[in-house]
Amino acid sequence: MTGYKGVIDHAEPDYTTGQRTLIARLEADLKVQLAHKQHRLAHSLSVASCAEGLALLYGVDPYEARLAGILHDWEKALDGEKIISRSRELGIDMGVDLELVAPLLHGIVAARELPARYPEVPPAVWHAVEVHTTAAAQMSPLDMVLFVADGIEPLRPKTPGIEASRALVGEVSLEDLFWESFVGGIIYVLKGSRYLWPGTIDTYNRLAASRNRAGAR
Repeated sequence: MTGYKGVIDHAEPDYTTGQRTLIARLEADLKVQLAHKQHRLAHSLSVASCAEGLALLYGVDPYEARLAGILHDWEKALDGEKIISRSRELGIDMGVDLELVAPLLHGIVAARELPARYPEVPPAVWHAVEVHTTAAAQMSPLDMVLFVADGIEPLRPKTPGIEASRALVGEVSLEDLFWESFVGGIIYVLKGSRYLWPGTIDTYNRLAASRNRAGAR
């Protein structure tokens, strides 16, 4: 399996009975959670499959990747005001008024609330869910897989930035693929005259410094 098409058309891994049971349970629960947002449900399941394929391609645990994809937009069931209110109840601090960063909050809220409901889900999955919109200076391979899958899954409409990232699948390292997706997201925000969370700038600078140090060695 190589390239973006291979990621999309991959065969399902040989999961254990227990793993298949949890996948089926989470997908069933997600269908209830997002019953009133069918487009978001379709996106989530598409991200799960895309993340699984990317994981297989780049040597990451496909089971954890699929779980992360299923769960990443769980809290999208809440509208803007409700997710802001829930974030305040949880004491989430983004360093700015939460109303400015409402689109970034759903992953953070899910990562704090869902582990108690699904204790069998590995902790690494929750971290991937938490940083799938914000990214972080330290991204695990699973974190990067989910971040990229969220941006390039096949239901996303074609844009120059998305197509550029899709073309890199299997052609560059996972680190480089993530970097291009992350930078592309920033460009998208800037071109749309949207608010750019200051934390994103800090993350960009720290990631860029790390990449530059690695390139200098």
